[in-house]
Amino acid sequence: MEKHNLTEVSKFILMSITDHPVLQAPLFGLFLIIYISLTVGNLGMIIFTKVDSRLKTPMYFFLRHLALTDLGYSTAVGHKILLNFVVDQNPISYYDCATQLAFFIMFTGSELFILSAMSYDHYVAICNPLRYKSTMSQQVCWVLVAIPYLYCTFMSLIVTIKIFTLPFCGYNVISHFYCESLPLLSLLCSNTHEIELIILVFLAINLISSLLIILVSYLLLLIAILRMNSAEGRRKAFSTCGSHLTVVIVFYGTLIFMYVQPKSSHSTDTDKVPSIFYT
Repeated sequence: MEKHNLTEVSKFILMSITDHPVLQAPLFGLFLIIYISLTVGNLGMIIFTKVDSRLKTPMYFFLRHLALTDLGYSTAVGHKILLNFVVDQNPISYYDCATQLAFFIMFTGSELFILSAMSYDHYVAICNPLRYKSTMSQQVCWVLVAIPYLYCTFMSLIVTIKIFTLPFCGYNVISHFYCESLPLLSLLCSNTHEIELIILVFLAINLISSLLIILVSYLLLLIAILRMNSAEGRRKAFSTCGSHLTVVIVFYGTLIFMYVQPKSSHSTDTDKVPSIFYT
């Protein structure tokens, strides 16, 4: 294959979720309803937890930022997913693709650490209720979200700049329904070992550190809950953590399936399925 210069690639073509024309209209309706529901729900969560004085607690502070990150990465890719169902070809410009990738990495990475901060918040609230206000002060809460935002912004810029400063070959069809790092790497003409290593290191740091905080927090939580004498207290504790734990399982499960499987096992169809769950 003849190699082309980086400047010769001015746009990319995104693939649809399905190639079956009969499924395009039903899937468009389904995804439109899901996207509107997510947008309204997340915006409502952000607004209500901001203006309601009864919701000025650390739990709702982290919930607001969880909604913000969820809204961020679903909005970054949502309009392109919907467009895939109504057009034959779904082009995205070179710079729009880079921007979409940067925002997606930043918001997805931030959500990992906000979920871990929420698990720590649950641990403190249940295991150390008398010291909860002093431990989870407003300054501490801001530090727990500011550091992930700054770190994930740095990470997204490093990965995006590294990918988009390398030369692309003539073939510009991305085997995905949004600009994602793995399909983009397959379009590069030069050696991708360095950028693959960078992505692997960031991925290992993000998943291991955030998941370790969650596992330790829930292990200590489980021990504390089992020591409770009151059945009602145990039920309330489990119900408090239930929804958060469900999100953690779905989010981490799909990310691990997507990125931690062997390179030889990756395929366009299998990678699309977990991507739908976390977007």
